[in-house]
Amino acid sequence: MATTRVVRNDEERRYEVFLLDDITGSETLAGFTRFTLGTNKTRFVHTETDPAFKGRGLGRVLAAEALADVVARGDTIMPLCPFIEKYLRENDVPGAVVEWPTRG
Repeated sequence: MATTRVVRNDEERRYEVFLLDDITGSETLAGFTRFTLGTNKTRFVHTETDPAFKGRGLGRVLAAEALADVVARGDTIMPLCPFIEKYLRENDVPGAVVEWPTRG
């Protein structure tokens, strides 16, 4: 059995998702989403998950918790990362203020 934990790592400027093994107590970094900060704005620039954990929905867990944290901080979200952009287009994030990037 395994559970997840998402943390904001300000030193690395990323949110990280860890997979916790409930039996052994071990923890593995399974993915992250990088961000940069502006005035009251969080720009998501890159997301990746370890291919060893493909199909477990960890990217969705990571996106949901990272975006909820940004909303709680009162920041505007700017999805420059395609994964975060797709997540926002397909899922409701209560209270989110999104500044969509202009393309072209």
